[in-house]
Amino acid sequence: MGRVFSVGDHDQLLAQARARWRDGDDLDECRQYRPMVERSIAWIVANGHRRVRYRGVERNRIAFTTRAATINLRRLINLGLVWNSDGWALHPG
Repeated sequence: MGRVFSVGDHDQLLAQARARWRDGDDLDECRQYRPMVERSIAWIVANGHRRVRYRGVERNRIAFTTRAATINLRRLINLGLVWNSDGWALHPG
């Protein structure tokens, strides 16, 4: 007895995306955003944070969100985040 496969809407979308990628239509957009995504992932997994530290999903979720918030705050400070009488502001320079 043979197997029957059906192609759904999602499969059609994947095939269209693969065809656009082969044609090079989305290549410029990928080159624009990929370096920052790769850099962000590298910052998150640096210094032994590639593996989870705790047992349990909730504790690891808290640890991950704390690490991500710390990295975001460090990035904002490096971009010029300062406190003044009006509150927090970015002062590039």
